[in-house]
Amino acid sequence: MDPRIDKLVRRTTMVATVTASYFLLTADYGTEPSVLDPIKNAILSAEHSLKESIFGPKKGVQEHEAEKLPPSSLEKHQKSGG
Repeated sequence: MDPRIDKLVRRTTMVATVTASYFLLTADYGTEPSVLDPIKNAILSAEHSLKESIFGPKKGVQEHEAEKLPPSSLEKHQKSGG
């Protein structure tokens, strides 16, 4: 077999195995907190960053995030001109 094709098949197999394992492990936990939450949060964060870099930040998301900030952080944010 061509070495490039062999390398592609190996990488595809590894990615598919990791993805399938992740879904199988998380299916058992449902919405309960689990050990895999940091991995899930990292994946969601990367997804959000990628979408934001491609499409730009959404105004509604910025306003919603500003509402989540504690009052002291919100005041500092507004005073800094942001």
